[in-house]
Amino acid sequence: MTGMTSSERPFLNRRLAEFGTTIFAEMSALALRTGSINLGQGFPDTDGPEEIREAAVRALREGRGNQYPPGPGVPELRAAIAAHQERRYGLSYDPDAEVLVTAGATEAIAAALLALVEPGDEVVALEPYYDSYAACIAMAGGTRVPVTLRPDGGAFRLDLDELRAAVTPRTRLLLVNTPHNPTGTVLTRAELTAIAELAVERDLLVVTDEVYEHLVYDDAEHVPLATLPGMRGRTVTIGSAGKTFSFTGWKVGWVTGAPDLVAAVRSAKQFLTYVASGPFQYAVAEALRLPDSYFADFRADMLAKRDLLAGGLEQAGFTVFRPAGTYFITTDIRPLGESDGFAFCRALPERCGVVAIPNAVFYDHREQGAPFVRFAFCKQSAVLEEAATRLKTLAG
Repeated sequence: MTGMTSSERPFLNRRLAEFGTTIFAEMSALALRTGSINLGQGFPDTDGPEEIREAAVRALREGRGNQYPPGPGVPELRAAIAAHQERRYGLSYDPDAEVLVTAGATEAIAAALLALVEPGDEVVALEPYYDSYAACIAMAGGTRVPVTLRPDGGAFRLDLDELRAAVTPRTRLLLVNTPHNPTGTVLTRAELTAIAELAVERDLLVVTDEVYEHLVYDDAEHVPLATLPGMRGRTVTIGSAGKTFSFTGWKVGWVTGAPDLVAAVRSAKQFLTYVASGPFQYAVAEALRLPDSYFADFRADMLAKRDLLAGGLEQAGFTVFRPAGTYFITTDIRPLGESDGFAFCRALPERCGVVAIPNAVFYDHREQGAPFVRFAFCKQSAVLEEAATRLKTLAG
């Protein structure tokens, strides 16, 4: 089979032709083949809280969620999501009309873009961006318009003038991610206020991916875009249990927003998975009600791991952009005499037994991301220490 029909038309829909196997699959396979430490894909190597795992077992045994759960999500989880948004941010959502449970944040992004974008619409996204953004915009028939975050003073920064200039009469939607994967940037209140003012002025919808909301460090602050003036009715906010509770395999995410926005997203979502993760939804409802100490301890643990890996990367000779959020570190490989992130990452397992991800996969402007490489630090400290030891061999 050649992947072509007799008419020579490829099997794969042309909207997806540019998207092959994801870099995550390629690098994870490379990690397995070489026995390397996988700091590429962003999944923890330990499970989240034992009492939450037990809550899932209890739901399974009691027959809660073993059959199709309600389309919008189980009522207990929707209520817990609404309570979380209220307690954390003062955002009040109706659990019945303004909360939708999804098969992870990945489905939330897909459903939101398929629902809200039509062919010809432009979607402005901050570059580098998580790879599913580009694919989902393409599946919706939209045109992505990247605005590049650039290194400035040890972090990646948004140029607000460039953002404003990217908006045209065809712009339908701004796709915002903060805390930002892969750069670790946390947009400031001033930056988000400017984004909000632009959205109101140009009457734009905003989809905001806030899955790392509980992982902000140092003096950074996570400000949900929906809390800003004029944004409550035009913002679709996406959250994730996988990132906050370290159960990425459960695939429980959610959308919050005004009733008409959530209804639109639900219309697309019902024809994607319909429903998912039944028993896990009950467990996540309990997780969202964990005391503040859980979230504080989780953040402190990740902060210590950030500093452990960042120190090792600096000693290995990388320029390190110490992240203000997420569990990823972006590095610059040029001090090591390298400039091609793809070649560097493909050779790294053989060179020192560590796997990372080339940031260029997150860019339309590949050359902008060429010298940057991302490492995940959501791993056990002993694993990070061993990775740091191995990486130091790069420094000669």
